[in-house]
Amino acid sequence: MPLDMANFPVVLNHILGVIFIIIVFALAYAYLKPHELHKRRLVSTLLLKISYLVYLLVLLIVIYLSALVKGGLEQVFIGIEFFAFLVVLFVPTIGIFARKLGQFSKKREGYNYFFTVVNILSIVAILIMYFI
Repeated sequence: MPLDMANFPVVLNHILGVIFIIIVFALAYAYLKPHELHKRRLVSTLLLKISYLVYLLVLLIVIYLSALVKGGLEQVFIGIEFFAFLVVLFVPTIGIFARKLGQFSKKREGYNYFFTVVNILSIVAILIMYFI
């Protein structure tokens, strides 16, 4: 009985999608180093890093499911939802990269808490847009 090769591209896409998620998440983990925390801002730093990693994981899974299961991002996020998705895509990432800038060094704890809330709201927005 020959192997059905017509299904091979679909299976390959799913495997590559999972590998992509693993690589991006591993790079983010290596960059953030959540196991290395600031001594004075322990709680706020931990909350920011964990919330960003959860946000990133949810985002990657939703992109994977949208692209490979539901026919593409343009089929899932229609019209104004697509622009909202782009905002939710970039704002938490800009926040995580901008935290090292000198302007925020004196206000870092408040900054960490603010972007923790932004990350949580982004997770909720992504899930609402995907499932509704």
